[in-house]
This record gives sequence, structure tokens and C-alpha cells, in this order.
Amino acid sequence: MQPLEGVRVLDFSTLLPGPLATLILAEAGAEVIKIERPGRGDEMRAYRPKLGTDSVNFALLNRGKRSIAIDLKSPGAMDKLKPLLKTADVVVEQFRPGVMDRLGLGYEALRQINPRIVYCAVTGYGQHGPRAQVAAHDLNYVAESGMLSLTAGSDGAPAVPAALVADIAGGAYPAVMNILLALRERDRTGADCKLHIAMADTLFTLMYWGLGNGLAAGEWPTPGGDLVTGGSPRYNIYRTRDDRFLAAAPLEQKFWESFCTLLGVPAELRDDGRDPTGTRAAVSGLVRARTADELRRLFDGHDVCCTIVASVQDALADPHFVARKIFERGLSAGEKTIPALPVPVADEFRARDRALPYPVLGEANDLVGGI
Repeated sequence: MQPLEGVRVLDFSTLLPGPLATLILAEAGAEVIKIERPGRGDEMRAYRPKLGTDSVNFALLNRGKRSIAIDLKSPGAMDKLKPLLKTADVVVEQFRPGVMDRLGLGYEALRQINPRIVYCAVTGYGQHGPRAQVAAHDLNYVAESGMLSLTAGSDGAPAVPAALVADIAGGAYPAVMNILLALRERDRTGADCKLHIAMADTLFTLMYWGLGNGLAAGEWPTPGGDLVTGGSPRYNIYRTRDDRFLAAAPLEQKFWESFCTLLGVPAELRDDGRDPTGTRAAVSGLVRARTADELRRLFDGHDVCCTIVASVQDALADPHFVARKIFERGLSAGEKTIPALPVPVADEFRARDRALPYPVLGEANDLVGGI
């Protein structure tokens, strides 16, 4: 049996944070039922490109789930959902604070129907505070937490992050973690639980070093001015002769000494604490004199913590990731199958079924007597 086999999750969320959280639960064996709007369903179904009749984004995040299409504002909707709500272990929602209450589906209403419910509300700014009702997206949360200020492009302006950090690390992952903690507590006490996941709040955890430097020493981080923001020659990105990029992270002294020896950094510049700007310029020039392949051969077999920046397409073909079989499971849509989204669930806990579909809108309406 999988760890979450027998756990029923009703997912009222859309787009990324909630659906990724419930995908992780589904991959560990939970039965996940999406509650969607009739006609169009989750807004992400309409995105492009397509896989089958819906977007590949939606398909990746909803593999192995089921779907009920119901208008939550329609008369009788609550009565139709009540049998499912009575048997649910977890409810996940992603509306602004108060919306589920107005629909008659808030925590206080549901705990009257199901006194063992684990209710998880994922929001951008939390259930209270001046911004609780403000509309925002990942980029806004990253900006207001201070994280975006630590990135900088060539013109000094903050760079748009390549990953949806707040949605995933601030929303989906904490939601899963706290749902599992709540289920464990319920096993122990039988008590229900309401969880509040605020995506913006969790971003501060990811900046632990910056908070520590600022709060303890008054040294607040700046883009390009600190160890992990480009201020050190030991943790930086350098352009190669063929316009590729070397990600160099020889932080520890033994790695740094090996790196400098192989690259030929002058002895007087190896003490990067004396003149970090001069050392960085020297390293940049030595890297710029070589191609990416030359650097690979130079560092091959040595512990220097250096890698050539890969494209996403190249990474999927990387022998290491191929050997790890992280894309072994499939996502099917009719006759087409693509690799499923890797999730941070141990292989031992995931379903043995290698290819699973994503749900057609409303395919599980029979669970509520047909709609």
C-alpha cells in the first residue's frame, strides 16, 4: 500500500499552488477529486500548448486525479457535495479569505459535516493583515518579500525569476508538509484542523542567510554584493569563449585552491578576500579564454563544483538524470504519452502505474449523483 492510500482529498484550487500540492498527495496514493466550474473548469485547462484537449500545464499538475464539474453558487450544490464532504479527509482551497465561507464551504461549516476534516487554505498573503484581500501573483510576492531585490540584470534592474518560487516553495510544499502533519495529529487525537498557508510569508525562510546577516550584523544583502548574490568570485557565473556560461561555486577553500590551480589564477589574486573585484575579473578573463567544452575537460575528475549552464532540453538528456529515471513515469492523453512531472515523493511511495491520464472535466460527476 502507498502511504496515503484511503485518504480522500477534495481540491477546490486552481492554477499552480493547490494543484501541485494535491498532485504530490495523489502521487503518494491519495484519491484526489478536483471540484471545477462547469464548461471551462480550472482556468489552466485553457492555457497553451495543448496535450489532448487541455493544456499540458494542467495535465502535468493533475495527473491521476478525478474531476467533478459543479457550480458552487447554484441552489442545491451543497446538498450534492455533502456526501463527498462527509467522507473527505482533506479539503484544499485557494480562494481569497472569506470566499469559501460565502459559498457555505468554509471551515466552520465543513467541520459540522465532518468533524475530522483537515482544511487547508492557500493564499498569497494569509487570512488577515492589510494585504489579505489584495490580488497578486508569484512575482508580486517575490517582490514584496525582498527576494526580487537580490537579483539584477545587466542594467541593474531586478531579473524576473525563472521559477515560480512563491507558488511552489511558498505554497505547494508547505501545504503538503502541513497537511501530512495535520493527518498525523488527527491519527493521534481525532481532531480536525484548519491550516493557513500564506505564500509570501514562507519566502522569508528561503532568505535565512540574508535575514541573519541583516538582523545580527546590520549587513543587509544587496544584488551582486554578497556570497550568493554574485559578490564573491567563488560563487558566480562566467561567460565562456563560445558564449556559454560557467556556473562556478568552489566555496570551500580546498575547492577554491583546486579551481584556481586548474584555471591558472595568479597567486597574488587567489586570496579573494583581499581584492574580490580583481580576483573576479581575473577569473572572468581566464574563463572567457576557453570554450565550454574546454572547461568541461579541464575540470573533469576534479572537485571544483563547476558546471556548464544547461538548457532545459539538454538537462532532460543528461546521462545523470536519465540514469536516475526521474522521467520514467508517464502522463497519457489519448494515444499520446509524455513524461510525468517529477515530484518530491520517494519512488517507494509512488504508484506502480507508470502512465496515468489527467481528468476530463466532469468525468467523476457520478460521485455526486450526476449533475
